[in-house]
Amino acid sequence: MSELTLDNLREDGGNAGIERARLENKAILDDLERRKKARNMAVPTDDTQVKARLRQIGEPITLFGERAADRRDRLIYVLSQINAARGEGAMDVDEDSSEDESEAEEEFYTPGSEELLSSRKRIAEFSLPRAQKRVAQQRKESLIDLGRLVDMRKNVFGEIKKYVNLGSQIGDERPISIVRFAPNSKILATGSWSGSVKLWNVPACSPITTRRAHSDRVGGIAWHPEATKSQSTGSVNFVSGGGEGSLHLWSLDNDSPLATLSGHADRVCRVAFHPSGNYVASASFDTTWRLWDVATSQELLLQEGHSREVYSVEFQDDGALIASGGLDAIGRVWDLRTGRTAMVLDGHVQPIYSIAFSPNGYQIATGGGDDTIRIWDIRNLRAIYTIPAHLSNIADVRFFRGDPAFFKVVSTPDVTMNGVDSSEESASPDKTEDINTPEMQEQEWQYRSGLYFASAGYDGMVKLWSADDWQLLKSLSTDAGKVMSVDLSSDATMVASGTYNRNFQLFGRDDV
Repeated sequence: MSELTLDNLREDGGNAGIERARLENKAILDDLERRKKARNMAVPTDDTQVKARLRQIGEPITLFGERAADRRDRLIYVLSQINAARGEGAMDVDEDSSEDESEAEEEFYTPGSEELLSSRKRIAEFSLPRAQKRVAQQRKESLIDLGRLVDMRKNVFGEIKKYVNLGSQIGDERPISIVRFAPNSKILATGSWSGSVKLWNVPACSPITTRRAHSDRVGGIAWHPEATKSQSTGSVNFVSGGGEGSLHLWSLDNDSPLATLSGHADRVCRVAFHPSGNYVASASFDTTWRLWDVATSQELLLQEGHSREVYSVEFQDDGALIASGGLDAIGRVWDLRTGRTAMVLDGHVQPIYSIAFSPNGYQIATGGGDDTIRIWDIRNLRAIYTIPAHLSNIADVRFFRGDPAFFKVVSTPDVTMNGVDSSEESASPDKTEDINTPEMQEQEWQYRSGLYFASAGYDGMVKLWSADDWQLLKSLSTDAGKVMSVDLSSDATMVASGTYNRNFQLFGRDDV
């Protein structure tokens, strides 16, 4: 299969698959428009009048088991279908509804710069082949035997259930607000309310350097995708955001920032690096999130859309989408290629403090002040599960992302699969399968990515959850009343947490 690019996507625009998708999208949009108009339609509320109207248009006045409210909804649906068939742009409404129409919200657009347009094109060109590769991998995983999936799941979750507290380190003189592992899993960055950013060797927890980064509390830290790997130490390796409203781009060599990104009118909270490493996003208490060009330190986009402060922001792994969560208890998913809202995450009853994309590309986890984690599916535009996760605010949610660079073949004793005992191997050789081959071990490593996630709560707990049935795998107690941040290393060996009592903790298997 040839790599999907923006150019060949345009060239193939007339093929059957694209045309079918276009027609399906048109049908969905037409249905949404019909429902929107139906909401503005005035129909009788008296059941007798509803029956009379149904009789007038030739519909059954009642159906078996139908209640009065259901009958009125059916009348609205039938009338909207009739108007759609007539091609009428407006619905027949009473005078009382004219006031509602005048108050209806309208979409508005603001002019964008040429730099933003070029960035949107580059993001589209970057994300298309990554999405194609991800979907191909998911199709490949869908063909794996069920017994094999069960065994891989047991292996991974069995390791997680062995996690213990490996140690705790005083990280600063004020609360640790953010912890993030470097891509090589050997360095941990911590940010605190004192405004300092510190780098630590892990698992030794020995200090590397301290950066007096901000004049107010550090709200977010994010590593460049290639930092500590292919990225040179003198280039931009990570970004931090502070309470004074600015962002700093840092190298590993210099104690002074390479660049300062200014523009926010209030405190900067979470920050995120685009998977390409070319852009940075920041969430702020000025009710906006912004997109920045790393190379030019230029603000590309100021995005409004929240009624209150924006606290969290996160990119999808493909790079096409970005999600934001605010203190208005609303999350939004934005398409960076077009600037449109792709989905509204409306369900929390308290502020959203954390938002995270699953590596599968279509699921999102949000943690809020209502003590729940909600799982959202972009494909059907709704929440699919609610986890009563903690006893207090959920401060951070992070999915595990496995890095192929950390895969290594491990020699282990031969075991049998699909529930077949070793004593039965000779009797049923066709039901056994060797998992010690490099191919099988690599398959399990790929399957592990996105299979579980971690959450941090103000109840003093770090919890690990399965990302397929959303069940609790392991509860890890910290030495603090509030856990303010959590992260998982990409080599699948450690979990880190930052706490209100100025410490950070490392968790992992004690038998490794």
